[in-house]
Amino acid sequence: MSTFVASAFSTLKENFYNDFIVDNRWKWLLEGLGVTLQITFMATLLGIIIGLLLALVKVSQFHGRKIPVLSQLVDGYVLVIRGTPIVVQLLIIYYVIFASVAIDKVVVAALAFGLNSGAYVAEIFRAGIQSVDSGQMEAGRSLGLGYGMSMRKIILPQAIKNTLPALFNELITLLKETAVAGYIAVADLTRAGDLIRARTFDPLLPLLAVALIYLVIVALLTRVMRLLERRLARSDHR
Repeated sequence: MSTFVASAFSTLKENFYNDFIVDNRWKWLLEGLGVTLQITFMATLLGIIIGLLLALVKVSQFHGRKIPVLSQLVDGYVLVIRGTPIVVQLLIIYYVIFASVAIDKVVVAALAFGLNSGAYVAEIFRAGIQSVDSGQMEAGRSLGLGYGMSMRKIILPQAIKNTLPALFNELITLLKETAVAGYIAVADLTRAGDLIRARTFDPLLPLLAVALIYLVIVALLTRVMRLLERRLARSDHR
């Protein structure tokens, strides 16, 4: 038994050296992590902007301001994005829409994930806006504020506060979804681990390292989300 353990430990030690030390392959993971975080950051910003705009269109009908054609386009967009896999969307955007355009693959990936996230964020914002009592809008209008000003000054601040936990969940989901960016040869974290596996023929340590890095980031984001929820809960009871 001791011989088996010693042999396994020796093999693990050798694999660790080949996977991460030789040719400074650990830097591949570090660089891939940077790409993953870059894509996630850009996609999150784009998703929030798109989601907020779509949500404002979707809730306008509840205030007697529905724009039929625009509302139908928004509903169609949300349906298509939520009804098709993100990998397919990524491939279509890269190989079809930008097939003849010289553009950074990271930008393409961020655009694809941002467009995808926007559909989900739209529903989050819509639910948040509709969770605000309708009397808030009426109160703003009675004070002489227009629809836009009432929405910006009264409704949206409350809606955003209500949706922050859900937005954090979407951020975590988006971070993990970027793992498929390798389908268009983006050197993200997951692809970096797979490249190490291809060089060393050892799938265990590289992929385990990738999974561990994702787990740590998600755990940190989850911790931040819980702290934020506690602070919001305390502010609600003041």
